This record gives sequence, C-alpha cells and structure tokens, in this order.
Amino acid sequence: MDLEFNRNEDQNKQLVHRLHVKSVTVKQGGGEKKIKEQHEKGKLTARERIQYLTDKDSEFLEIGLFVGEGMYKEQGGCPSGGVVTGIGYIQGRQCVVVANDATVKAGAWFPITAKKNLRAQEIAMENRLPIVYLVDSAGVFLPMQDEIFPDKEHFGRQFRNNAKMSAMGIIQIAAIMGSCVAGGAYLPIMSDEAMIVDKTGSIFLAGSYLVKAAIGEDIDNETLGGATTHCEISGVTDNKFPSDQACLDYIRSLFSKFGSTEKAGFDRTSPQKPKEKPEEMYGLLPNDRVKPYDVREIVKRFVDNSEFDEYKELYGQTLFCATARIDGWAVGIIANQRKVVKTKKGEMQMGGVIYSDSADKAARFIMNCNQRKIPLVFIQDVSGFMVGSKAEHGGIIKDGAKMVNAMANSTVPKFTVITGNSYGAGNYAMCGKAYDPRLIVAWPTAQIAVMSGASAAKTLLQIRVASLKAQGKEITKEEEASLLKEITDRYNEQLSPYYAASRLWIDSIIDPIETRKVISMGIEAANHGVVEKFNVGVIQV
Repeated sequence: MDLEFNRNEDQNKQLVHRLHVKSVTVKQGGGEKKIKEQHEKGKLTARERIQYLTDKDSEFLEIGLFVGEGMYKEQGGCPSGGVVTGIGYIQGRQCVVVANDATVKAGAWFPITAKKNLRAQEIAMENRLPIVYLVDSAGVFLPMQDEIFPDKEHFGRQFRNNAKMSAMGIIQIAAIMGSCVAGGAYLPIMSDEAMIVDKTGSIFLAGSYLVKAAIGEDIDNETLGGATTHCEISGVTDNKFPSDQACLDYIRSLFSKFGSTEKAGFDRTSPQKPKEKPEEMYGLLPNDRVKPYDVREIVKRFVDNSEFDEYKELYGQTLFCATARIDGWAVGIIANQRKVVKTKKGEMQMGGVIYSDSADKAARFIMNCNQRKIPLVFIQDVSGFMVGSKAEHGGIIKDGAKMVNAMANSTVPKFTVITGNSYGAGNYAMCGKAYDPRLIVAWPTAQIAVMSGASAAKTLLQIRVASLKAQGKEITKEEEASLLKEITDRYNEQLSPYYAASRLWIDSIIDPIETRKVISMGIEAANHGVVEKFNVGVIQV
C-alpha cells in the first residue's frame, strides 16, 4: 500500500479508537457509585437487564448511545439520554428494547429522553417489531417540564404510540423494575402484558408524599403501588416476580410462544463475505475532505463477494448507482462519487457534487428499485448540488426536485450511511433524517451541516463584520482573525458526528467495519413490515 493509504488508515483508525473509548465511558451511565447502589438494592442496571434478556452472543444494535452528549451541563449531564434503546434478539426473534437507566437522575425524562423513546417506538412501528419496555424511571425531570410535557413530540406522544401500536397488532411487553410514576404509569399498563418485580417495582399516579399533600392520606409507597397491591388487589399488573432475573426469564418465555408474522418479501440468498478486505476502508477514505477517491472501492469492502451491477455507469458519474447484496439481502446502492470525472462532452465534474444528469439517474434508479421491491442504501459524502449559471440554465432545480420526489415517496425501506460530508440540500436528496430512513448512521469521519466549516465561517464572519461596521465600529485585522477563529471553532463543533448523535439527527456512530452488519439487521427488521404501492405523484421531466 502507498504512503497516502497508510496516512488515511492511521488517521481513520485513531477516530475509530476515539469512538470506542467514548462508547465505554458513556456506557457507564451515572458512574460506578450509582451502579453499585443499583446492585445493593438487588437490581440489575439497564444494560445488564438487556444483556440478560437478549439471546446469548447475539447482536444488539444500540440506537442513540451518544444522545445527550454535551447537553444539560448545568443539570449534571444526561448520558445516553438516561435510557438504553436498540434492536436485539429474544428467542431468535428480532425486537426493540427500551430500558430506563436509573443510574442517570433516577431514570428521569429529559427532553432528549422523550425524543429517544419516540425514536425507538418509531422503529418498532415502521418495522412492526415487538417492543419490550424495562421501566425504572422517576418520571419527568421537573426543572425542564416545559420542554418535555405539552407539545406533540413530547412525553405524552409515547402513550399515543402505545395505543396506535396495539391497534396495528404490534406486541408490547412491559416490566416494572423500579419506579414508575405519574403519567409514566400509563406506558406499561397500555402494553399487552405488564409484570412487576416485588419490593423494587412500584407504580402509581402520585407517590405517598404527593398523596399526603393532596388528600391528607398517610400511606407508604409499597402499600400504595407495590407488586402485591397491583397483582392481588387492583389487577393493574399481571404477574409479580422476586427478582429482575425471574422477570426477564418470563419475558423470554413469552417470546418463545409468539406466532410468526407476514414478511415484506425482500430477497435474500446465502450471505457471502466480501472478497476485498473490509478493514481496507480505513485507508481508502481520504482524511482530506475534498480529495477525490473512487467510492466503488469502498462499496466492494462491504457487499457480498465484492460484486455489484452498476446502473448507467457512464452517465451522471458523480453518483454511483448499483444493485448488490449485503449479507445476502438484495439492495440498491446510491453513493456520492468524490472522484473528479470527465463527461463525453469533455466537461469536468467535481466529485461529491450532484449534477443534473446525476440527479436524473438517481431518480430513475430509485423508481426501478421500488418497482422491484429492493431496499435502498444511501452512502453520503456530498457537498450539495451544482450551482452557477450553467447548472441553473440546465435545470438543476428541476432535476434535483425529481430526485428528492422519487426518494421521498419511495416505499421500500431506506438506509443512510454518512461516510464523509453531508452538506446542504445534498443531505436531503441523499435521504437525510428528514426523509425517514429506517436507520441513519455515520462513520466517525462524518460532518453534517448546511455547508462546510470553511465556507460557513467566512460567510458568518462577513455578516458579523458588516453588522459591526453598521454600528460604526471598526475592526482590525487581528480582531477579524480572532473572530474568524471563534466562529470556526464553534461551527466545527456543530459539524461533528457526536454533535449530531447527541441530538438524535443520526441513530448511531459506527465503526466502518460495522456497516454491513447494521444494514443487514436493518433490512431484517424492515422485512417484518409491509411495502405500500409506490407513487411519485407529479414530476417535471
């Protein structure tokens, strides 16, 4: 391998190492002291519960590990949003698991916690997967109640989803393994079956202190809403268990008896590993964000047998479109081509930019995949659409709209992997979060923003300097340089994939080697759902 490959490999492996180190830290939740307190109460932690519940040595695709990263500093932080969510396997059956982390503010709900819970429910609804709630939460984080309680996508939306999922026939199982108070009490009881752990689990609309304040009644929490009360007197819960482990064993027993469901019918053959070495992706992706490379070489490292059938290879060359297989699943791949190409007309096209012919090609390819019921995989490394008089006169807006229309109306499941740049309208056209990908993940090399850091910083600087001059203030070259650095540093922080992950703009940051696994598990999940009839509506040609 050449020097450039080795340099890329070294830098990208450092980013992956940082990802693994940060992952280990975040998975500690509220820290060792809080974990020890859980154990002293005879309770497992959220992650221990998931590990015990899911099949031994099976994959667990965590969603939102870095949610809350860098947020709520005044409140002491909220690692993983105080809840662990993901797609796993119970008795060989794929499902969504949601587990409150009581080591983080007693499992209280922050605004981002609600967003993360709703995302987990969304995944279950889109893919018609069973969902298990492991409840251990003090309820809404009261100092921020105005940001979590009343709006459409706030706390109450989860109960609406409980009802909708029940009507859709999606199995919901809940285990009350700690506190379950106030409005949160509705979540387990709106599930199909609710169980409770004796002595540690409790559920009530108002705790003993609030009951005393409201109606003057003296009563302890266990008598008010413990396992004996709700299993023997109120009938609110279905069964009680002496320990977390016994409760989780019962859930596994339930899963062993579920009947089979209809499949969407996506094609799958026996998986074949890539012929090319997946770890070579580290050296193939340039650390320089504008340096060209051939995305085909990246794709070869995660598709079966390193084979694909390219669509319109000589047309619209800044977008690579091809059908292939990933872990046996048939897929349609749309990837930005950062390689600078020359057209038959003798024109040079910049890599990472979507031109009219590329957009036209992608729209047709998307329609073909929908016609053939083939899931779509978008590999983003995009700077945006081409600009300038030639592009505008050539109808770039019309062709871009055509691509966005076809992608937005696509009814086969879509999956998005952000490997590099994800800027401006390119993020939208390549199935950004706003366009409902079943899963959207990023490599540690990803950057997500309306434009690159350098372009944005210069634009913002011009606006700031103009504003100061309008106020009659002069700015020296030194002050201008200092201001540019301040703006650049702040913008670069917002470009980070961790910034995006903390706000759930992406589901996960993954090691590039995991790309194949994530897409495969995503399609397996989507295969439990249904595919509606495809109709793009009105498209200008």
